[in-house]
Amino acid sequence: MSTRIRFVIFALGALGLGALLVHGVVDLPSFGNYPGPYGDLIAKLAPKERHMVNTVTAVVFDYRGFDTMGEELLLFGAASAVALLLRERREEDVHGVDDRVTSPAVRGVGALAAVMLLVIGLNVVSHGFITPGGGFQGGVILASAFAVVFLTVEYRAYREIATTSFGEPVEAFGAGAYVGLGLVALGFGLSFLQNFMELGIPGRLSSGGSAIFVNFSSALAVFGGFLVIFSEYIEENMRERHQ
Repeated sequence: MSTRIRFVIFALGALGLGALLVHGVVDLPSFGNYPGPYGDLIAKLAPKERHMVNTVTAVVFDYRGFDTMGEELLLFGAASAVALLLRERREEDVHGVDDRVTSPAVRGVGALAAVMLLVIGLNVVSHGFITPGGGFQGGVILASAFAVVFLTVEYRAYREIATTSFGEPVEAFGAGAYVGLGLVALGFGLSFLQNFMELGIPGRLSSGGSAIFVNFSSALAVFGGFLVIFSEYIEENMRERHQ
């Protein structure tokens, strides 16, 4: 297929996507004008029914937890596809590449930033039912801490802490645990992913019932998935740069 034909196909697809985006945006209500009742209902019901102060997390991991499971599996599939495609192309080993950052200041600040991101990520995950955050956001922050090590310290240091033998099991365990919690609820005679624990006291870390573990499972799946994707692209980039 020639370059011109590929460009034409891309242009047609881009125009179609652009038209759909414009169509979806032009009829949006003005900022702050919320005509639907569901958000107001959730804000009133979630603290009473689910003992979760953060109603967004209540929707994501409880009221519509089944939808979130589908999103988790999409990320799992994306990470698996990236690994399969890039590993098949990569023939030589790049573990011995020396690509360190020479500035002591950058290395020091980068190491400190990585530690801070780990702490912030764990905080965002654990406080997901109290303040804005949760497993999705916290998982991305945790993965970004490892990316900072690569950007500010060196590839070898990143490769030692973000091995595939670490990222892939974490991703698989998180996605599997999410599904497993739904099956446990079925075993208790409840609906899939329905709460099967004490709800706790609203406003505390222990509030939310079994959705706490759904939140943690999501964090592990997102963290592991992004770590796999980062690692595959970084290794492919290092291979290209040092051929």
